[in-house]
Amino acid sequence: MKFFRTIAALCAGLAFLPRTQAQVAMPTVIESESLDMRSSDTLTTFVFTNRVVVTGTNIRLTCDRLEVVTTRQGDPKATIGKLGSFKSLVATGNVHLLQSDREATCGRAEVLPEDDKIILTDNPVVKDLSNGATASGPRMILYRGERRAVIEGAEANPTRITLPAIKDLGFEKDKKTPEAPPPEKKP
Repeated sequence: MKFFRTIAALCAGLAFLPRTQAQVAMPTVIESESLDMRSSDTLTTFVFTNRVVVTGTNIRLTCDRLEVVTTRQGDPKATIGKLGSFKSLVATGNVHLLQSDREATCGRAEVLPEDDKIILTDNPVVKDLSNGATASGPRMILYRGERRAVIEGAEANPTRITLPAIKDLGFEKDKKTPEAPPPEKKP
C-alpha cells in the first residue's frame, strides 16, 4: 500500500503541490529570447520562444516554446487589456518542470487550470527526487487535488513504474526449508 501512495503522490502532486504556510507567494516570471503577444476582445495569447524559463512560487519550468492563453478583461477596444485568469499553458520542446522534490521531463506539457489537470506527452517521465521513484508512459494525466494520476500505455509502449527497493523478506530461493518432524504416535 505504501508503494501505491508513493506513486500517487509522485504523479498527482506534480505542479499542483499546495503552498505551505512557510512559502511566500512569488510573482511568476517568464523569460525568453522572443515574445509574440496577440489579443482579441476576450483572450490574450503569449508565445514565448527560445530558452524559455518560468520561475514562481515553488516552480521552475524550462522549455523551447511556451504558449500562454489568458482571459482578457476591461475595455475590448483598449490596445492592451487587463489580464484575467489563465485558460491554458502549453510548453513544448525539452520540457523540464521542477517543483519541490518532484521533477518531470517530456516533449509537451499542457496545463489546464480550469480543468485542474496537466497532460504530459512525448515521452514523459516523472521522478520523486526524495526516494528515487519514477513513472513513465506515452501519456500522463495528473489531476489536481485528487491525488490521482492516469498513465496511458500501449502494447508497444507500456507504462513503467520504478519504486524504491522492497526490504528482503528472507525468502531465499535456494535455501531448503527444514522438514517437519514426523507426527507422534499415540499409545
